[in-house]
Amino acid sequence: MSNWLLATFNFQRETTGAVLALSLWAALSPATSAAVPFLERAVEPRTDRLEIAADREGGNLSAAAFQAGMELYHQGTATAWQEAISKWEKSLEMARQEGDTTQEALTLKWLGLTQFKLHNFKAAQDYYQQALESDRALGDRHSQASVLNSLGQIQTKWGEYQKAFDYYEESLKLWKEVQYSTGEAASLHNISRVYSELGNYDQALAYSQEVLELVRDLGNPVNTAAVLNNIGHLYTDLKEQDKALAAYNEALALLQDKKNAARETASTLNNLGFIYAQRGNWQQAQDYYNRALPLWREIGHRSGEASTLNNLGFAEANLGKGDRALDYYNQALALREATGDRAKEALTRYRIAAVQRDRGNPDAAIEQIRAAISIVEDLRTNIANTDLRASFFASKQDYYDFYIDLLMQRHKQNPKAGYDRLALQTSESARARTLLEVLKEANADIRRGVDPQLLEREKRLQRQLSAMEERRVRLLSRQYTLEEIRTLEQEIETLLNQYRQVRAKIRDTSPQYAALTQPQPLTLEQIQQQILDEKTVLLEYSLGEERSYLWAVTNNTLTSYELPGRKEIQTAVRDFRRLLLSPSQRRRKQKVAQAQMELSNLLLKPAASQLGDKRLLVVGDGALQYVPFAALSLSDEIAPGERPIPLIVEREIVTLPSASTLAVLRREQQGRTPASQTIAVFADPVFGADDDRLSKSAIVELSLPLELQESARASGVNLARLPFTQEEANKILELTESDRTIQAFGFDAKREAIAQTPELNDYRILHFATHGLANSQNPELSGLVFSLVNPQGKPQNGFLRMHELFNLELSADLVVLSACQTGLGTQVRGEGLIGLTRGFMYAGASRVVASLWNVDDQGTAELMAKFYRHLFPQKGEEAMSPAAAMRASQIEMWQEKKWESPYYWAGFTLQGEW
Repeated sequence: MSNWLLATFNFQRETTGAVLALSLWAALSPATSAAVPFLERAVEPRTDRLEIAADREGGNLSAAAFQAGMELYHQGTATAWQEAISKWEKSLEMARQEGDTTQEALTLKWLGLTQFKLHNFKAAQDYYQQALESDRALGDRHSQASVLNSLGQIQTKWGEYQKAFDYYEESLKLWKEVQYSTGEAASLHNISRVYSELGNYDQALAYSQEVLELVRDLGNPVNTAAVLNNIGHLYTDLKEQDKALAAYNEALALLQDKKNAARETASTLNNLGFIYAQRGNWQQAQDYYNRALPLWREIGHRSGEASTLNNLGFAEANLGKGDRALDYYNQALALREATGDRAKEALTRYRIAAVQRDRGNPDAAIEQIRAAISIVEDLRTNIANTDLRASFFASKQDYYDFYIDLLMQRHKQNPKAGYDRLALQTSESARARTLLEVLKEANADIRRGVDPQLLEREKRLQRQLSAMEERRVRLLSRQYTLEEIRTLEQEIETLLNQYRQVRAKIRDTSPQYAALTQPQPLTLEQIQQQILDEKTVLLEYSLGEERSYLWAVTNNTLTSYELPGRKEIQTAVRDFRRLLLSPSQRRRKQKVAQAQMELSNLLLKPAASQLGDKRLLVVGDGALQYVPFAALSLSDEIAPGERPIPLIVEREIVTLPSASTLAVLRREQQGRTPASQTIAVFADPVFGADDDRLSKSAIVELSLPLELQESARASGVNLARLPFTQEEANKILELTESDRTIQAFGFDAKREAIAQTPELNDYRILHFATHGLANSQNPELSGLVFSLVNPQGKPQNGFLRMHELFNLELSADLVVLSACQTGLGTQVRGEGLIGLTRGFMYAGASRVVASLWNVDDQGTAELMAKFYRHLFPQKGEEAMSPAAAMRASQIEMWQEKKWESPYYWAGFTLQGEW
């Protein structure tokens, strides 16, 4: 088995279930027994209409033609289905001539069903759209829900995930109205499937658990097994193998001796095989796969057959049998192309590329992985919801990592062929794509031309979210039960989901958004021409399992370097941060210096000759986004008692999510009218009842909100007063003209002063000196904390959330987040750290200064005083750019004994335009 296959095995998944790898219209006829899985039963056309039509006095021609088509349909062959379609098309024409709208609607649905089963999705969609119009005219909500489910399934097949969500949500609403639990379960199951396809496995699991409760109550073991299969593969994705195995075994037990359960049995066998494959038990895995394969073929289920063939190929590849692996993969590929399953086609091509590379056929591997990535690039643009687009892209990052490694290995063999250039461009394509798109969107009026009712719904949800926050604060200011807070949290989560969906629908229906050109990642030539000058070098990193890479790019050269694998680099990063951030360890200066040098040698030494005294633009990857590059060093060796010379001493350092990000920032901010006012400063809010600024006569009703307590504990932050922040703010304001500033201290440093003050758009610099909380599980719970209590001691909402940042409209050249962990956020593969920095960039900031850890209050005040002294020089002094000012202030801190440790000054980084 190749090392590469072993290294990437955890990222490979090919499981099947009631939702995964099967259409809702499986190859089972409506005439089968009550054991037909609920997904099919929920969306079947209602044959009771047929019986009514056939029993009418004297009968009618359309009903007779329809019945003839049904008899052909029940034969279950593709040829018979084509003949049935011909009969139904005649029935449809007759029904329209007879004015029989009920027969017309029924015939349209069976035409849609059969075209779907024949994989004629466009024809199926056309029939279903006509059927939906008929059902709406008839007022048949049950049939409408069924058709909407079918339309959603077609959109899922095409990778139009946002449209699929819309259909499923509308269908779910109708099922609930008619109180049809089977249909409700079907829609919920389909929603889970889309979340799974997009890589959001936690959300998918939550929906599937809800489905399981519904299905158990319905009392059908085959249906229950279908849901357990889906839950099992989600546990597999979440790396919880024992839970997955338990779900699959429970499903298999339910299916014993059950008629018409071949499909679910095949799914379960396939999924059990996958679990044993994950454990490296290839023989047992193959045994399960080989039991599943004939069942798929027996029922003619091509999607399931393709999944099992793919899994057999992967098993053979890991057993070193490349020829047999390719044979299985090619069979799977033919089926996936025939069924139009593009996402799974990309996976199969990726697998073929891996085998071809290991067999010494790199050109064949390149051809396959390019095709796979092309599919991914196309599919991701079909997702209007930015969160889901990011999670989908994250789930496909292995493709990009594989392609980069393949290209760089070809570069070693043929250094003049330009493979390193392609690898760099692939690296740019693999990072911060959603950020590029939202930055482009931020400068377009995407709400122009959108349905006013949709815009009003967005505003209403925003108001409801704000009201819910106030309700949360009131609840948490008194004695509350766990049940009360859980109920409230669920209501807020529901509102947030509705808000995300509305924003996605605005994008989906906006003429302005549709007209936006998708920003493309830069090529090497564009990076050199649009980003770099003769004084600047780009350092871009890509971390891989076996090998990592560094590209050093100047305005006229490209040099690439091979670095150790991801784990070795992650260990070095973790060791350095642990020593630097622990007060007890920080005093062991020699040990800190040693870790500092080890990390520097890994990341910088290979490219040392390229750096000179040039400005560095650093595009990190993975763990490198937590590295304070300013504190690294190019010193060869350090004698005992000496300290390394930091990288910042000889050059400016700027960090970027990608080089392409800077190009979009520059392009979208060209021609922007400069802000007329200088600086707005918010500092020293009032957080707690023990604050001496509260009047002794005030009745304090404050209890810190639970989410802040939890976020603070996770971040290691104590939400106590920050006494040096007002000192920091006063020093800044002393350097500027008082009539061109805003200052909001204490009680005035409140959330409303930012969220509801349009005048902020007039200020060139925004400075926030307060607590920041980074929530790594849910970036929407990240934010800045302002006054949590008013002068009368009443609690108030003081938390500025991420979604509120996205609603700001700023013209700021600089936003300074003088708080803890403001440069961190949720780590999403392919996107990087999603947090406050991106929120302010979306709102219009050209650059953001943020922190990588819980910074020292007094040390930060000292650093910021120096920073602004360089930004706002006194008479006879020259003003510096923000990047140069940050460098100068960090050097000054390093030169002072009290502040020499990088802990006090290296945590702040400048992101964006230098």
